Amino acid sequence: MTVTRPLQSEMAAWDGFFAAKESAVIAGTSKCREKRRSRGIMIITLKDGSKKEYDHAMSVIDIASDISEGLARMACAGEMDGQAVDLRTVVDSDCELSILTFQDEGGKAAFRHTASHIMAQAIKRLYPDAKLAIGPSVSDGFYYDIDREIPLTAEDLEKIEAEMKKIVKEGLPLERFELPREEAIAFMKEKEEPYKVELIEDLPKDAVISFYRQGEFTDLCAGPHLMTTKPVKAFKLTSLAGAYWRGSEKNKMLTRIYGTAFTKKADLEEHLARIEEAKKRDHRKLGKELGLFMMRDEGPGFPFFLPKGMVLKNTLLDYWREIHTKAGYVEISTPIMLSRHLWETSGHWDHYKENMYTTVIDEQDFAIKPMNCPGGILAYQSEPRSYRDLPLRMGELGLVHRHEKSGQLHGLMRVRCFTQDDAHIFMTPDQIRDEIKGVASLIDQVYSLFGFKYHVELSTRPEDSMGSDEDWEMATEALRGALDDLGLDYVVNEGDGAFYGPKIDFHLEDSIGRTWQCGTIQLDFQLPLRFELEYIGADGEKHRPIMIHRVAFGSIERFIGILIEHFAGAFPTWLSPIQVRVLAISDKYMDYGKKVLAELQEAGIRADMDTRAEKIGYKIREARLEKIPYMLVVGAKEEEEGLVSVRSRFLGDEGQKDLGGFITAIKEEIKSREIREVKAEEQK
Repeated sequence: MTVTRPLQSEMAAWDGFFAAKESAVIAGTSKCREKRRSRGIMIITLKDGSKKEYDHAMSVIDIASDISEGLARMACAGEMDGQAVDLRTVVDSDCELSILTFQDEGGKAAFRHTASHIMAQAIKRLYPDAKLAIGPSVSDGFYYDIDREIPLTAEDLEKIEAEMKKIVKEGLPLERFELPREEAIAFMKEKEEPYKVELIEDLPKDAVISFYRQGEFTDLCAGPHLMTTKPVKAFKLTSLAGAYWRGSEKNKMLTRIYGTAFTKKADLEEHLARIEEAKKRDHRKLGKELGLFMMRDEGPGFPFFLPKGMVLKNTLLDYWREIHTKAGYVEISTPIMLSRHLWETSGHWDHYKENMYTTVIDEQDFAIKPMNCPGGILAYQSEPRSYRDLPLRMGELGLVHRHEKSGQLHGLMRVRCFTQDDAHIFMTPDQIRDEIKGVASLIDQVYSLFGFKYHVELSTRPEDSMGSDEDWEMATEALRGALDDLGLDYVVNEGDGAFYGPKIDFHLEDSIGRTWQCGTIQLDFQLPLRFELEYIGADGEKHRPIMIHRVAFGSIERFIGILIEHFAGAFPTWLSPIQVRVLAISDKYMDYGKKVLAELQEAGIRADMDTRAEKIGYKIREARLEKIPYMLVVGAKEEEEGLVSVRSRFLGDEGQKDLGGFITAIKEEIKSREIREVKAEEQK
């Protein structure tokens, strides 16, 4: 069993649990509102903007049935005035209402939350002594934390699944009810569920305490849930892990059972196949096998790049420099450690200190930089600036350090030390839209090169922010306007901006459908103000520049991890640490092989030669496992005619070719950064 340490996602699940309790207050007071409501017309505005009128209170499921019986069959939950609600919630006043199906995130969450209850019911049937903790839905499924004197094992999952199928077949209705606080505590004490008792005791005194009953099973829960267990037919319990109660290592270790659920068996099978494919592509596994990087206990969260990994990393950085030079950026480098007063001025000391590494030098506090922007600002201040100097695009491949909790570390995807491909653009107000468009175009160029699709999110002001309402509104509308000008589709992610300004995030999709947040554009009116940045305008007066923070790759290390998994380690030729391997059929042709190798290296091609005393078939298999794009096999005929026999990842055996012609062709492939389709058998 693996141990799940306190994760950000786990704590988010707790936050979600208590937030859901608050939503239950809203749902639970609907009956009171109905009594108060005077008779009249109730207008319901639907997701498509159409309106429905009713002269009496209606439950969400009844409204769904009135719209369409088909919609009612697919309904999983509702969303009323932006708040997720149960299908049983009574609507008694004008509102905006969406009926959520499995195609909606809220509907998917309700469906999978119901699946977690079905799993808990199955566990209690099979193991009555088991104590239940929490069982929320998560991004790709659900889990339930269980406490049992004899811990559940992987062998138990099959039994639990079989019992879940029985519960689904029974088609048990889920019934919601509420209890006063003391009755709720007594109810759970009677059921000998100490974790539920603790949860109730920690709820606010005025919280509505709700339960869901299905057959003989009752669980403390705010919902929302499906109407019955019947729709949950396609599910799978996927793994077991250890998880501390309430995410604290001071508490007892529980058994966490993970699962996932879909409305269709075909969708479940596709998801499980994608999980298996993801395991094969795991960048930690491939990184070790391909000799790219390693992680050591002596530096948890601090990656070591090995020689082949450095070739890959430097090739990416060369590309970064090339496209930024063409886009009018200048490159700078700023110190890795700067004094406390700088971070106080920037706001990081107050807003980000818990993630910063600090030290004391000559009785003065210093911090290792978690971000490059304050150093970039000092570079801007290095000389007087005129409006003629703007926009000033300053790029930096800066090494930053952030303290991440040990349980959050994950290969190259979540590290404590990484290279951020930052750029800071200083500009006048009338340059904002064009600069944002330029950055978006550059990010599109990068993602398109690697074959990534992507979607865009506009993130707005968070609760923990600085600056005036006017500045935030101006900044947000500038980003929104640029996206509209570009014709980019985007969704608004309320409250997820940086503390100093709103941002645009680019979420790329890899070859097996997973999404990753990499590129970002953040508009900042605050730091130029806090650092009193200036430029002389055309009027001869001093003005305050506006600043853009942006990354294309994001973290170079994380981007490499994504690329490893996206390409399954079979990088395009231009990125491959070794582009060509020379293989002599026997020692007799080793000299000719070395001559071929020398010509390849002279032409700037990354090539090596397998000189081991092994059979040629073995050497070819080894090269394939190392995912080398090209193998040049040489023997008697090749030496006699000055040829090479070409085998590639793309076409397999390509036959004999003139060495000069091969070099010309591969150099063109490298120069154009072409991504050739990999032969299916080479991907295995």
